[in-house]
Amino acid sequence: MSDQRLADAAAEPGNWMSHGNTWREQRFSPLTAINDSNVDQLGISWFFETPFTNGLQGTPLVVDGVMYASAEWSVVYALDARTGEMLWKYDPRVPRETAYKYCCGAVNRGVAVWQDKVYVGTLDGRLIAIDAVSGLAAWETQTTDINKAYSITGAPRIANGKVIIGNGGSEYGVRGYVSAYDAATGEQAWRFYTIPGNPADGFENELMAMAAKTWTGEWWKVGGGGTVWDSIVYDPELNILYIGVGNGAPHNRDMRSPDGGDNLFLTSIVAVNADSGEYLWHHQQVEGDTWDYTATQQMVLAEIEWQGLPRKVLMQAPKAGFFYIYDRVTGELLSAEPYVKVTWASGYDLSTGRPIENPGVRYAPGTTSMIFPSGLGGHNWHPMAYSPDTGLMYIPTLEFGTEFEAEEAFEFTPRHWNLGYKADGADLNQQLTQAILKTMPQSFLMAWDPVKQQAAWRADYPYGPNGGVLATAGNLVFQGSVDGYFYAYRADTGERLWRADVQNGVMAAPISYQVDGENYVTVMVGRGGGFSLMIGIQHERPVINGRVITFKLGASESLPAIPKKQFPEPPTRLDISAEELKRGHHLYSRYCARCHGMDAVSDGSVPDLRHLDPVWHENFLPVVLEGTIKNAGMPRFDDVLDKDDARFVHAYIIERSHEDKALRESSSVWLAVKEWFYTLVAKVMTWLSQ
Repeated sequence: MSDQRLADAAAEPGNWMSHGNTWREQRFSPLTAINDSNVDQLGISWFFETPFTNGLQGTPLVVDGVMYASAEWSVVYALDARTGEMLWKYDPRVPRETAYKYCCGAVNRGVAVWQDKVYVGTLDGRLIAIDAVSGLAAWETQTTDINKAYSITGAPRIANGKVIIGNGGSEYGVRGYVSAYDAATGEQAWRFYTIPGNPADGFENELMAMAAKTWTGEWWKVGGGGTVWDSIVYDPELNILYIGVGNGAPHNRDMRSPDGGDNLFLTSIVAVNADSGEYLWHHQQVEGDTWDYTATQQMVLAEIEWQGLPRKVLMQAPKAGFFYIYDRVTGELLSAEPYVKVTWASGYDLSTGRPIENPGVRYAPGTTSMIFPSGLGGHNWHPMAYSPDTGLMYIPTLEFGTEFEAEEAFEFTPRHWNLGYKADGADLNQQLTQAILKTMPQSFLMAWDPVKQQAAWRADYPYGPNGGVLATAGNLVFQGSVDGYFYAYRADTGERLWRADVQNGVMAAPISYQVDGENYVTVMVGRGGGFSLMIGIQHERPVINGRVITFKLGASESLPAIPKKQFPEPPTRLDISAEELKRGHHLYSRYCARCHGMDAVSDGSVPDLRHLDPVWHENFLPVVLEGTIKNAGMPRFDDVLDKDDARFVHAYIIERSHEDKALRESSSVWLAVKEWFYTLVAKVMTWLSQ
């Protein structure tokens, strides 16, 4: 797999050789055997089951009949793309007890392939090169400080014989950067820091000295953020690497930069020379971000006609709710139009590239601000797709606002999200409940016309956020949903043509490939991740292990029957006071909810603690305080909880178990009404959009 072959990937439509199919990252397949006239004949050809339920977010690659897929805990599989037979498995053995360090689940979004190697970034910050034939490690390098809570969930990229990788961990007090390594040896070639460090240590270059002038206070003590946790895209024609930079940490600017400032290069697109990492240009989308917006969402390269002239553009629909179009040569901002409801800004001054911020949107202690989009974004990491045939961008969209209220006294804590606004326990539960009632969240697949700067069509869903997107030359758009279905739409009109029950939520984006003249469509299936874990999206079917599911015309493979959801009898309540129970709720919210869900309502990709078998209640304290099942991903918490604290948490979980039983035994009518209501809303929104 040479650089030239990757650059010419469009000439090999049967393969899917890099994260976005080609270096343009359009996620468009030129294959037409599966199309709008026969897609209803798709059936399951094969499926491959992983051993975990943590959630699948990856984009598989297919090269010469072999599929390379990354799954939970950064495990990589090589599969026969015709049959799904496993050829090899590589487990980097990420320490499961370190799960508390990772924001949003033990997920991985994909691998890279170059020459005879497969590259993966691991949750614990390593970059590993794997022999593509044997599945054995060729080299590995630690890309992060192991003493800090860095992580890698994004897919590596290849550029001129170098592997490019970023990292995550903003909420735990880290400083962002992106690194390039020699793909053959693993030796570091260059590193680009996205925000300045401690001035007392000296700045790496003049660029960081300049950026430091846009910060105030002692931001380096809380990390500052700016991690490059997802999108990086390479333009071989210009030899430019475009880097999407993340949010500030803490999220609240007043807590990291108390006297204001733009805080470069947070929430920015930065262009650098791919060979040296030398800075070329940048655009900061949100100056002094304070709402957890990021520019880490997928960037797409294309040539479009703009105001009567051909332009080489970079397009992005990130969290902030505006659809940005840049001249990718110069960095000029050509357009920034809202694709969802936006209240933090009224638009952009294209002459300066700066947003026109609305008054009153920066929250302060004792005040709240209702902001659209929420920190979940109008569009998050779930990949979008661009079709050069229709000229439309297909965006997995969430329209949702939340109220922000600053913490009165912020204190950095290394084992907890550091946000700078109230988002803990009952506060967060109340905030989200009120936001849902006030804003009626809407999740939909939007077809956006970049030239007309407006929506062409949309397809609504009752739940969200939903999975990534694939567009094809067969006039099709594929997307999976969080409630366990896989859909195909007409790319030009949005008409739904086909649906398959895949039994589990879909977050990942599909791919299309061809082997021996047969066209296949593959999607990784398995819900989980930050939003799903924290909010505890509930579905009637139990969560099953993650799967790679592949479809082709005329196939008829069946998935195994789903077992009936089990609800063990709740144990006897513990004898504690109301105040102790309240403290248990607070401690649960602070240390447990990030994985097991607010109010102990889990999406099931990690255990729902309300439904524990008796053996786990009998061993609750050893599990929590001694780490007796740390190898399964359950860390020990004796550094932040004592025996009484753990007992109070246990009492709270038992209380929630009893409440859940009472609700289940009395709410069958309510559940039916709720499901009818969601269906009605979806139908009404679809009708209004037509």
